[in-house]
Amino acid sequence: MPDFGFDLNVLAGCEYRESEAEAAQYASTLLAGRIIAAHADLHLSSDQEIRLAKMFATEPAVVRRMTFANVAQSSHRLLAARPVQYCTNCRPGHTEPAPILRSQLLGWRITCPLSGNQLRDAGGRELPSPFLQYRGAALRGEKLLDDEAERGIQTWTSPAEIARLLLMRRGIWPLPREHELWRYRVLGATIPDLDHVVAAEQENLPTPAKPILPLHLRPALLAGVAIVERAGPEIHRRGPWRSFEAVEFATLEWVDWFNNRRLLEPIGNIPPAEAEERY
Repeated sequence: MPDFGFDLNVLAGCEYRESEAEAAQYASTLLAGRIIAAHADLHLSSDQEIRLAKMFATEPAVVRRMTFANVAQSSHRLLAARPVQYCTNCRPGHTEPAPILRSQLLGWRITCPLSGNQLRDAGGRELPSPFLQYRGAALRGEKLLDDEAERGIQTWTSPAEIARLLLMRRGIWPLPREHELWRYRVLGATIPDLDHVVAAEQENLPTPAKPILPLHLRPALLAGVAIVERAGPEIHRRGPWRSFEAVEFATLEWVDWFNNRRLLEPIGNIPPAEAEERY
């Protein structure tokens, strides 16, 4: 078999049972059915792209789209190593072995990019989201992260970096009785409901390095990204900045104001969900 530089078995979503031709035929069927088999290769070379395109009798751009080579560097940490979700509309029937669809690995999505349907947890963990009141903001956050990852579009800063900041640990006072400070994240200062949900479920939130939340908690992070992103003009007024660390500090400072010090200002205490509805 030719050396393609990576595992064609993963790309095609099938095993080499009889021959390379069988693998190619299976991959062609996937392409014809508009089912994208995902190979989580972030560094597809032009040579690999051309050779695979010839083998599958398709365009190099289609092959590239089957990988994550075009995903923005800042979004790489939001790509799952294994399927974490699925769409009931797009999921292939009883094909064996089942191909891995690209949308199953996108850790910033709560809806299917093709059908718009709500995604389901791949592990069968069918928990209702406790953040339905943030759905409008969550969908805006999903679009911000998707625009950056898939199209390289950013606003005043990287939405993926906002997500990373929101998952940093934060100190609280008075100390919680159980002293589980590791449960408290900056995100909980923007979405106050999160602290209570995490404590009640004894949930371990992911780290900034691997920020993929369980599907039922993910709307909180997406809404947090949208809320902080919309604060861009206010955060910019705290500039100019000489480094990215200064931008981070200004953002965290704004989050603190959003949750605490704004109570002393004329706008009063407007819950984040209500503020989003007004917006």
